[in-house]
Amino acid sequence: MKKLLLGLCVSTMGWAAQAQNGQHAPIDYGQRPQARAVLLAQGPKIDGEVLHDPVWQQVPSIGPLTQSRPRAGQPASEPTDIRIAYDDQNLYVGVVCYDSQPDQLVVPDARRDASLDNADAVLFLLDTYHDGQNGFVFGTNIVGSEYDAQVDNEGQGNFSNNRQQGGRIGGFNLNWDATWTVRTQRGDYGWSAEFAIPLRTLRYRSGQNLTWGFNFQRNIRKNNEVSYWAPLPIQFDLKRVSLAGTLTGLNLRSPGNLKVIPYVLGQANRDYAQPPVQTQLTPQMGGDVKYSITPALTLDLTYNTDFAQVEVDEQQINLDRFNLFFPEKRPFFLENAGFFAVGSPGEVDLFFSRRIGIGPNGEIVPITGGARLSGRVGQTNVGLLSMFTEAVPDSYIERQNFSVARASYEFAQRSAVGGLFVNRQGMGETPDDWNRTYALDGKWGIGKKAQLSGFWAGTRTPGIDAQDHAWRFQARYEWNGLILNAAWTQVGEGFNPEVGFLQRTAFRKPELLIFKRIRPKANRWKFLEFRPHTSYRSYWNFDNFLVTSFWHTDNHWVFESGTEFHTGINFTVEGVLDTFLLVGRVPVPSGTYRHREAQLVFFTNKSKPVYISTRHVLGGFFGGKRYNNRLTLGIRLGDRFSSEFTLNRNDIFLPLGDVTTTIFRSRLSYSFTPRIYVQTLIQYNSVIDNWSANVRFSWLQDANTGLFVVYNEGRTMLEPQQRSLTVKYTRVFDLLH
Repeated sequence: MKKLLLGLCVSTMGWAAQAQNGQHAPIDYGQRPQARAVLLAQGPKIDGEVLHDPVWQQVPSIGPLTQSRPRAGQPASEPTDIRIAYDDQNLYVGVVCYDSQPDQLVVPDARRDASLDNADAVLFLLDTYHDGQNGFVFGTNIVGSEYDAQVDNEGQGNFSNNRQQGGRIGGFNLNWDATWTVRTQRGDYGWSAEFAIPLRTLRYRSGQNLTWGFNFQRNIRKNNEVSYWAPLPIQFDLKRVSLAGTLTGLNLRSPGNLKVIPYVLGQANRDYAQPPVQTQLTPQMGGDVKYSITPALTLDLTYNTDFAQVEVDEQQINLDRFNLFFPEKRPFFLENAGFFAVGSPGEVDLFFSRRIGIGPNGEIVPITGGARLSGRVGQTNVGLLSMFTEAVPDSYIERQNFSVARASYEFAQRSAVGGLFVNRQGMGETPDDWNRTYALDGKWGIGKKAQLSGFWAGTRTPGIDAQDHAWRFQARYEWNGLILNAAWTQVGEGFNPEVGFLQRTAFRKPELLIFKRIRPKANRWKFLEFRPHTSYRSYWNFDNFLVTSFWHTDNHWVFESGTEFHTGINFTVEGVLDTFLLVGRVPVPSGTYRHREAQLVFFTNKSKPVYISTRHVLGGFFGGKRYNNRLTLGIRLGDRFSSEFTLNRNDIFLPLGDVTTTIFRSRLSYSFTPRIYVQTLIQYNSVIDNWSANVRFSWLQDANTGLFVVYNEGRTMLEPQQRSLTVKYTRVFDLLH
């Protein structure tokens, strides 16, 4: 079967390469569309009515849109009117989405920041500095859900885009929440939307005759169509800021911004593991202050910082010898997080904010408070962060200060150079309780298609004096469906970023990727795209011992309906220097293990009321066999109820014993309105025999504030371990408006 899979990948590359690449009309990507924003004496009433609003009639429509999928380069199948205006307080965007079959409009999820990929939706990008690298994204669907995000570095280095699943590192921050308004209407013409974005919500330079980058996206889900105002090559999406069009005619001054965001909280907690079992009641209060020093530079202050409303981590089981990554989810650290991101996301993060307020064993470390200054001065992005944490009673964790300084000067053509300094300073009685990390990084864009990037970093730790450096160099080409990527990463044996994240220590890592998207001619099988690709990465220690090698060859068979098959084969090497216990149970002796794996992935159209996704990896594993099977079932009822049930099981057979691991995960959500909903995450981890439930009720107001009620329970199959109930209320007071 493995030979068959490899043959399928190779034959697809050869057969599909003979097809015309997408049947699309030629597009000159050097010519970007332009639009002009209209200054209004009085803004429109935000009620979703655009067609017959006299204010919008004085604003010219921009267009047209061009398909990226399924027929790249062709005009959008349905017309769209886009109108842009502003006054001294707000930017307004009015949209009319004509649809010849309005009864087939799709809305799978009404929650704030729920994915718009599988819905009839509109999104737009604002590059307010017009630097071709950073921006803000706003969007909605036909029921008026609010979707907003920050884009840094054109979205590169992203780890997780799913707000409902949690965290983020890299270039796309879906957890950024702003204060703004959107309303929609439906009719026999299709649907319409009105956006009012307060200028104080954005970061920009004030002045006359300003130019912003702008792009607009429309999803027409009945035929899985995605179209853009500024056309994009088939492998890019809205985050490709450098290929946006331009928005002119902006005469802007500073609107001022001073917000106070207090909270009050009450929590009842019962720990069954520490008798006598008693209910502990904890009241708490604190808050944040947000002040815009300039339209482009914001100061945030926080006191007694709390994150009770944040979703718990997803359960993971470690089937190897290296660190597991759990992404950041806490709102204060997610805002403007891209300013501080340096390194290789998920592998070598020089600053990882989860080190603040969370101990090495997952214990909560109270955050006294702190400050963050972030934004832009001229062409330079700047970020300063300083946080203080308290000591943990009956623990070795003492009071500490965490400080980060970051600056990055941006050039034209997606180029920049910057520096980072991170300091952890103990404030207790332990001498030499400190750690420092410093780094230089840069990127050089070569036209619109290629980029060179890298970083060099060092650390200082008492008692470590040698090999305390790390560096990475990467070259990437991306255009017309082709991606070529090559990189080298090296981490010294003494490199110790204690306020960062290292997946593994002391390694040299070469890596290579060749990836091609091929759009065949229209065909009776309704194939949309083939994606043949191969990738390689390996980790060597400094004695030239091969610790890990992974060569992956695959093809994605993508249908116009949204169904996909992935057929791949993996060639793996694991070099074990010291015997270790797999999941703490079965010994894996030292030695070198060379294996092959077959990999199969299948999923159906996720915009349907019922969809499935499966992933299967079958092959050798540390001298034995592993059968990994993951199944996800999604069920939705209208736009209010959504659910996903995932079962991930490993059956492992090794020479010295067998291991079976299971993770079950259930996500349920019911939306009363786009701002009022209840979410449930239920998980089971067989290795620790633990069931956990996280139930969250949210009644949102502005910028992700409001009323939150959170219930958590952890238990074995037979008895509870811990229960807690938290009620939190937080509100924004806009003191200047």
